[in-house]
Amino acid sequence: MQSQTTFSLSFWVSASRKINNQVSVYARITVNGKRANISLQRKVTVSEWDSNKGRARGNKQESRLLNRYLDQVKNRIYEAHDELVKEKAFICAQSIKARFLGEDNEEYSLLTLVDYHNTQMSESLSYGTLKNYFTTQKYIKLFLTKKKIQDIYLSQLTFRFLVDFEKFLRSYVPEDHQKQMENNTVMKHIQRLRKMVTLAYKMEWIDKDPFIKFKPTYIKNEREFLSEDELQTIIEKEFVIERLEFVKDLFVFSCYTGLSYIDVMKLNEDNITFGIDGGKWIITNRQKTHIKLKIPLLPMAEELIQKYKGHIKTRKTKTLFPNISNQKLNSYLKEIADLCKIKKNLTFHIARHTFATTITLSNGVPIETVSKLLGHSKIATTQIYARVIERKVSDDINTLKLKLSKNYSETSDCKRQKIN
Repeated sequence: MQSQTTFSLSFWVSASRKINNQVSVYARITVNGKRANISLQRKVTVSEWDSNKGRARGNKQESRLLNRYLDQVKNRIYEAHDELVKEKAFICAQSIKARFLGEDNEEYSLLTLVDYHNTQMSESLSYGTLKNYFTTQKYIKLFLTKKKIQDIYLSQLTFRFLVDFEKFLRSYVPEDHQKQMENNTVMKHIQRLRKMVTLAYKMEWIDKDPFIKFKPTYIKNEREFLSEDELQTIIEKEFVIERLEFVKDLFVFSCYTGLSYIDVMKLNEDNITFGIDGGKWIITNRQKTHIKLKIPLLPMAEELIQKYKGHIKTRKTKTLFPNISNQKLNSYLKEIADLCKIKKNLTFHIARHTFATTITLSNGVPIETVSKLLGHSKIATTQIYARVIERKVSDDINTLKLKLSKNYSETSDCKRQKIN
């Protein structure tokens, strides 16, 4: 479906490139803020050009002829735009220019594809996911700059291009810090590019998929979470500094609900209702996937909601908790980790993992239920926490061993007593 576009046309001259007091005239097509310029192969004397009206001044024959030509160009460009709309074709400044110049067979470029994808998906993707695509777009542009080219046609995308892009990502050192990307971060950028190229293939913008031979290599990382003792240490720790106490409460709330940062921030009283068991439940939609969540409130989570009920900041936002940026939240969690002597890299997302492991799976909650509570669309996503089940099995078997050993010892004692 074609997103709504903003389209405009203007005429301008390049005053900085005047020769013999004459300048070239251009048409500028603008769609959604993106421009395409067309040289009209016409010149005008600087003093006879009205930059405000985009027209030649006066009634001289040269001025009248130029203005008549500009009217013709305007009509043809608007016709080109209308034709693309009727055809439900991809509308951008370059596609209108190509239609005007009769170059419709001109191939789509990589940056045009990326821009099209990010524009079309702006409503269906969450802000966080879309932001990641913008980051990938930035690295694609940096890579093209390094290759000393402005853009590349989709037909020029080859396996070699992908390998070189991967190599660039692995060696690139961001300006804001001196740490290079880890393997999985590189693969995520490649994965996003792949999704966009697949879109181009489905839309028949390219004849073959250059990713057919490309195999991504992910390194499986264990998800960090807090143990029961570590979580209890944070819960029992009292902070004199108000901001740390608040961040601790948000973190603990997430540990007992499994909600992500953005989902916690948008909670309001309408999200709290009575469930099928007569108790209070959270009913909301995940910001990331729009999947509906129904989470029974555990006592700790309910207690924290009551703590901030009527808070001066929640009255203004009408949310259950005062708002705080994710960046500040994670920064303060580092302080909390230091004060609680927790060596793990404490981030807000660890709370979600802690809910999945320490709070639910480790206490015998079935993985199907945990998957539902987390809002996972596939149970395979939840199975990354399966090691917790294995650990619980190990603990249960050790308990069983002790019990069997005790029973065996008691049975042996009874036998000896009967013999004696």
